[in-house]
Amino acid sequence: MVYQRMNLPVLFVDHAAGIGGAEHSLLLLMRHLDHDEWQPHLACPDGALARQAREQGIPWHSISLPRLRRSRQFAQDWRYFSRDLGHVAQKVNAAVVYANTVRAALYGMWAARIAKRPFLWHMRDFWLSETAPRFRAVDWAAKWVLCRAAAQVIANSAATARHLPCGGKTAVVHNGIDLAKFAQPPDGHSFRRSYEIPADAPLVGTVGRLRPWKGQHRFIEMAALVRQTRPETHFVIVGGAPLGETDSYPAQLRQQAAVHNLEGCLHFTGHLGDVRPALAALDVFVHPGDPEPFGLVNIEAMACGKPVVAFAHGALPEIVAPGQTGLLVPPTNVAALANSVSELLADPAERQRLGQAGQQRAREQFSIWETAVNVAQILQKAVGGQP
Repeated sequence: MVYQRMNLPVLFVDHAAGIGGAEHSLLLLMRHLDHDEWQPHLACPDGALARQAREQGIPWHSISLPRLRRSRQFAQDWRYFSRDLGHVAQKVNAAVVYANTVRAALYGMWAARIAKRPFLWHMRDFWLSETAPRFRAVDWAAKWVLCRAAAQVIANSAATARHLPCGGKTAVVHNGIDLAKFAQPPDGHSFRRSYEIPADAPLVGTVGRLRPWKGQHRFIEMAALVRQTRPETHFVIVGGAPLGETDSYPAQLRQQAAVHNLEGCLHFTGHLGDVRPALAALDVFVHPGDPEPFGLVNIEAMACGKPVVAFAHGALPEIVAPGQTGLLVPPTNVAALANSVSELLADPAERQRLGQAGQQRAREQFSIWETAVNVAQILQKAVGGQP
């Protein structure tokens, strides 16, 4: 199918009603694509993601993409909901069906076939499940099927691309941020006042959904070690469950904090719609999680002029330039994480140097405009040429 006209509709598909990292990146991408060439449409369940898309003027189409792994009638559900999605693609005359998540891809590949449209898969995770699968051969085989179905595959990092059997179909496009939102420093002082954090206290923080793989339990272990040598330090954990997860992990974190006697200096904020004031209030940002497929908040911290301390695994070496914009330590070595944080707290000049270099790196390499241009080129390739 060859398209000659401009302003081609693209049907973006996401399974989530809430907004996690993948959905935040999707909203930015849809907003910053050149709308003279591409007209974004969004298919997802009703919720915060749909509401924000509508506020951006993006046409929204209500769909349901239930979890297939727990379905008692897998094949029937897959065909039924894929057919509905295919009908949406036909209705809007989509030039491309663009899956933003793994579950969206499982439905989108068949919907695109029904609608006779190219299928584009944006892979933002290492695995088809949230964490490393029990049977990796099954994960690899399912990825192979998705790769075969896709006209093009986008990986959000080289680390993610290494987990894909897609060969020459894969293009690495880093996530970007809206740098205009970080042009003026947010008010970190009001954030400190809100949580009764002294204005002159060193403050170390992390941001992310409260999930075990995000590593907040390691952050608490690190905080306990830092307090042994720098007892005046405060710590903040920003994050909640924006996608509706319910488990015992948040309660375990609070219990862990109590065991380490951190109640007076460790602050839980819950989910924040805007994390910039929290980042602005920090002296050091820490990423304590498992290997990340990307980790957008690290770039946001850099854009706020904060040095990043993280484990040297996943996509972090693609984001943080060690010794230039932050410090990377051996994976899962909490003592090394604590030592690096303590060193930076003792050296304001080094924090400033790393923070300023991080700002520059964010501006030069992680702009959403560059992301949108790169994705547009892949869309053009998927539809068979220049629109």
